[in-house]
Amino acid sequence: MSDYKHTLNLPETDFPMRGNLPKREPERVARWQAMDLYQRLREEGRGRRSFVLHDGPPYANGSIHIGHAVNKILKDIIVKSKALAGFDAPYVPGWDCHGLPIEHKVETTHGKHLPADKARALCREYASEQIQGQMQDFVRLGVVGDWDNPYRTMDYANEAGEIRALAEMVKGGYVFKGLKPVNWCFDCGSALAEAEVEYADKQSDAIDVAFPCADETRLAAAFGLTELPKPAAAVIWTTTPWTVPANQALNVHPDFTYALVDTGDRLLVLAEELVESCLARFGLEGGIIATAQGQRLELIEFRHPFYDRVSPVYLADYVEVDEGSSGIVHSAPAYGVDDFVTCRAYGMEFDEIENPVQGDGVYVDDLPFFGGQMIWKANPAIVAKLEEVGALLAHQKIMHSYMHCWRHKTPVIYRATAQWFVGMDIQGKDGRTLRERALEGIEQTQFVPSWGKARLHSMIANRPDWCISRQRNWGVPIPFFLHKQSGELHPRTVELMEEAAKRVEAGGIDAWFRLEASELLGSEALEYDKVTDTLDVWFDSGTTHWHVLRGSHGLGHAEGPRADLYLEGSDQHRGWFHSSLLTGCAIDGHPPYKGLLTHGFTVDAQGRKMSKSVGNVVAPQEVMDKLGADILRLWVASTDYSGEMAVSDEILKRTADVYRRIRNTARFLLANLNGFEPNRDAVAFDEMLALDQWVVDRAAQLQARIETAYADYRFLDVYQQVHTFCARELGGFYLDVIKDRQYTTQSDSLARRSCQTALYHVVEALARWVAPILSFTAEEVYEHIPGKRRESVLFETYYPGLGTLADGAAFDRDFWEQVLEVKQAVNKCLEDARNAKLIKSGLAAEVTLYVDDALHDTLARLGDELRFVLLTSDVQLASLAEGAAGEATELDGLRVAVAASAHTKCERCWHHREDVGTHDDHPDLCGRCISNLPEGAGEERHYA
Repeated sequence: MSDYKHTLNLPETDFPMRGNLPKREPERVARWQAMDLYQRLREEGRGRRSFVLHDGPPYANGSIHIGHAVNKILKDIIVKSKALAGFDAPYVPGWDCHGLPIEHKVETTHGKHLPADKARALCREYASEQIQGQMQDFVRLGVVGDWDNPYRTMDYANEAGEIRALAEMVKGGYVFKGLKPVNWCFDCGSALAEAEVEYADKQSDAIDVAFPCADETRLAAAFGLTELPKPAAAVIWTTTPWTVPANQALNVHPDFTYALVDTGDRLLVLAEELVESCLARFGLEGGIIATAQGQRLELIEFRHPFYDRVSPVYLADYVEVDEGSSGIVHSAPAYGVDDFVTCRAYGMEFDEIENPVQGDGVYVDDLPFFGGQMIWKANPAIVAKLEEVGALLAHQKIMHSYMHCWRHKTPVIYRATAQWFVGMDIQGKDGRTLRERALEGIEQTQFVPSWGKARLHSMIANRPDWCISRQRNWGVPIPFFLHKQSGELHPRTVELMEEAAKRVEAGGIDAWFRLEASELLGSEALEYDKVTDTLDVWFDSGTTHWHVLRGSHGLGHAEGPRADLYLEGSDQHRGWFHSSLLTGCAIDGHPPYKGLLTHGFTVDAQGRKMSKSVGNVVAPQEVMDKLGADILRLWVASTDYSGEMAVSDEILKRTADVYRRIRNTARFLLANLNGFEPNRDAVAFDEMLALDQWVVDRAAQLQARIETAYADYRFLDVYQQVHTFCARELGGFYLDVIKDRQYTTQSDSLARRSCQTALYHVVEALARWVAPILSFTAEEVYEHIPGKRRESVLFETYYPGLGTLADGAAFDRDFWEQVLEVKQAVNKCLEDARNAKLIKSGLAAEVTLYVDDALHDTLARLGDELRFVLLTSDVQLASLAEGAAGEATELDGLRVAVAASAHTKCERCWHHREDVGTHDDHPDLCGRCISNLPEGAGEERHYA
């Protein structure tokens, strides 16, 4: 038996089967850095249409977690896909650097009561260290960006830019100082932004309290009585006993019906529909003697249970009749937003508001009965006092959802403090309020997914004024001067802010804190107080459209600093998306973004939140070390980011299996390009074999769908379509079919070069398709494609070399789709025959296809080459009417009969052919293989 292996065109490539990503990826990162990839990409993009994805800054504290990885990978996929589509897509990463967590970390490490300038220096140093650690991980993830020149909110230019952004809002009239209840954390010792508050269960004292009537004549008249037969009291229900010392009013709903209930010793005022449940809770019996609409109770005065003052009734639409309540709300305007607004609307002055709780949560010393006590600890004493004076009707412990500081995980309160606010309902120069501008801006914005629009709209429509001031060291200052007598801003405030900004730009925020008022005000300094408050960190990041897009990095469009896209997690509807919208609309009259993309949070396979205590945390660093960043990137692309994103070791292992299929497909394509030089050997599309034309056309169709999917941010579609193409059209059909032709025909034959041309076109396109997702692997594939190469696949745009089948082509898309369906049906029958030990392989079989007339006409067009498509040694077509012996298939009009071939196997092509052994010079070969030997005439193929 002769050895004919040397006459075959066997696959050969240096592209390794195993990715060994944990080792190769860092080498690739080093190569990118050495070639200055990001700046090279900017050169490539010069003159193209611009696409700006503005980076929402992660906080410069702690190692990155899986959520950070998701966020940065999604951004990187978008930026790379936009470059692939022919855009200039810069990406400037950024970091949020100010705020309490860093300040708290410094205090924990170095101790409290540090000099302010020392504390700020340590905060800056700590933030810098954290940025470096996070940056290394982001770079390792394959995220390409301007890592040598990121933006940091603590950079002097950005701190100065933030002051200038504030000045623009002051100029627009949106900034004011006022006393309002704000979220207040005792541990922070400062106001909190809405986004810094989370909700968790808390046990509280729920109490029902009687407020004795101070004007019985008016109360009787309201209920249509000439007089009250006995003392009366209004009953409130609250879960915050600590607010009772600050009570200054009672609220009823104007449209609810209230009842006067005789309980024996006294009359109680309750919402009529809650009388029964309230009496049961109080352990009392009684009957209704009169009713009245809430509006009739307006301004009737009741007495505070233990202080010598009255609480008038104010009407309020927010009063509800929930089960467990009384239908009457006690109002402490210093500790509730609704309470504050209602009391102010009824004429209560700022200096009349009772505000006994200090910043540390302790009552002022001179508060009767409870002075000097922490409010949480004072709750039992207040309950006891109410019981002592006969005002306590019911008391129980309940668990309910309550506001907590997201950093300290401790309960927070609303507390009225003098703060700086951005007014939502202040009219600008165009006559519109900021709220109106923002709501109009939302209508102009594209949301992905679409539900983000309603979420952000609701938050803007219902939000209170934005408290932008904080009482901290580590933050951008609010560089105001207030007149000591009038409390008014200096008349040259905007001008003075620019002077402050210049100093901060040169010396950082310390330049303001070190500044003596006289340096800017001269002799006026004695008349003014210098403000030491700092800005909310959401103002830092929320104004990056001003001091980064317009400022330090100049990425804005012609119509202003307006990014094409902001992308963050769903919590940022009340965070960065929110603050950026308000500042953009206040300064420029429109949002700083054209589109918002929102992704969900990561959970484990059971849908549970990631937690170290549960042990279900998936650390991106560990994934990169074990599997590689490309596996993590592929998982992100394969997951529907619009909801919760499940990740676990098992899920990542399945992702790695899909990766191997894509990689092995690429390796097969490359290996069969052995000896192919595109400029020399490529075959024109119209001269290619029909099957090769089909696969190139299929790739062209797929490329169009991929281009649309990337443009619509549907990365799951990209993943699924690429995977399906590799598994079905390529692995399940085309690559199987062309092996015979590729291996056995003469090396320079049209049959082989046509096939290689198709493989070349497909792998050129494939490397580009997956580059935004599998960036490391795409580079490796790209480098192994024959022909002239750029230095990086990331310099390429979508592959332009894919031909398409013309309308009316003899072997059109429908033809090959039908052939593919027939092949799948025949494959099942061959598998059944193998399982039954009838044959060892498809090439050991001969099949008879019993087909209807339409299918006969289709398949007959392939002639003898149908056997190459079906990977059998012989195929016969027969009438469906004769097919009783054939195996039925799921395809209408087809039955299949499989028989073992009686002929000898050709040692070169493994087909069983009648003419094997009939040639004396090559007794082990079939006639076709003899013609395909180097000295032979060559085989002619037309279709497959």
